[in-house]
Amino acid sequence: VQLQASGGGMVQAGRSLRLSCAASGNTVSIVVMGWYRRAPGKQRELVAEITSGGITTYADSVKGRFTISETKDKNAWYLEMARLKPEDTAVYYCSADVSPLAGIQYKNWGQGTQVTVSK
Repeated sequence: VQLQASGGGMVQAGRSLRLSCAASGNTVSIVVMGWYRRAPGKQRELVAEITSGGITTYADSVKGRFTISETKDKNAWYLEMARLKPEDTAVYYCSADVSPLAGIQYKNWGQGTQVTVSK
């Protein structure tokens, strides 16, 4: 599965931004779709993820502000980011947990997209 993230940019605090992740390849094997981020000087962290069954998980820092969604064919998923804060500044990566065979699962990563939030 190949992933292509897009939609990053520079915005002022309080504004919104939408990230997109386009998937290609064996997308039927995707079981979890997610977004991670890495802020300067920090480790990569989970932002949000959604399972193929529609169960969502969010980092506490983004709950109520960010929303993850996906197309039913799992060819794309999105991260709607509202009320952005300067601390949301990071490189955002989309991810896909892929399970091509029972008992086998691994994570694929897209390239990062920079999100910069100014005060």
